[in-house]
Amino acid sequence: MGKQAIDRAMILAAGLGTRLRPITDTIPKPLVEVSGKALIDYGFDALRTAGIKRAVVNVHYRADQLRAHLKTVAGMQIDVSDETAQLLDSGGGVVNALPFLGSAPFVILNADTFWLEAPSAVQSNLQRMIEAFDERSMDILMLTVSPDRATGHDGGGDFTMDADGRLTRFDGKGDGMIYAGALIVHPRIFDHSPKGPFSLNACFDRALVLDRMRGLALAGHWLTVGTPQAIGEAERAIARCEAGVHQPV
Repeated sequence: MGKQAIDRAMILAAGLGTRLRPITDTIPKPLVEVSGKALIDYGFDALRTAGIKRAVVNVHYRADQLRAHLKTVAGMQIDVSDETAQLLDSGGGVVNALPFLGSAPFVILNADTFWLEAPSAVQSNLQRMIEAFDERSMDILMLTVSPDRATGHDGGGDFTMDADGRLTRFDGKGDGMIYAGALIVHPRIFDHSPKGPFSLNACFDRALVLDRMRGLALAGHWLTVGTPQAIGEAERAIARCEAGVHQPV
């Protein structure tokens, strides 16, 4: 049996963005601009580069603004998963959107994180993930990044990754890797998920126990925008990379 194509994605965009106040008092977090581009549009760029043209976006806070923006996105077929009645958290949001996503593996991206590709890369990070995903042995493939290749992250590591890509929860010892806000998942990982709100962390734990979760290290530089201060940090990192002063590695 040939490898199944991955041609659909979900962008998680329903969060409240409270840490970005007062900016998010008037606009939803995915529409906050970094270097003149809405955060969510960096995700659409990554999808297009990987040849993915169908996406689902969940909406909750200031949903009308986000819906209006999505109508302006070129080159994508976008379905909206409405969470205006109840915010479903990351896992519940994906389960709610499964009717749009189908039965094949798909990509999940966070709307508030993105990355700058390595200048010498032959493939984009998302293309590398699609090539590396093996549904025979994986339910989840996670993009990870070393803290020294990240801007805007003020926490520690999330996982430890061995040479074969096996992940374990980071216990504070050794080198921790950050979850870089990009996944490829097989929808069967949601088969026994609860109804209503729950975190994707529950799916991570299930896949870890089953030894069906792997990581792939990002080639490039990763940016997360969680506070007003992080916007300037991200813009300076982008400017340095564009000038070739500090290119992503």
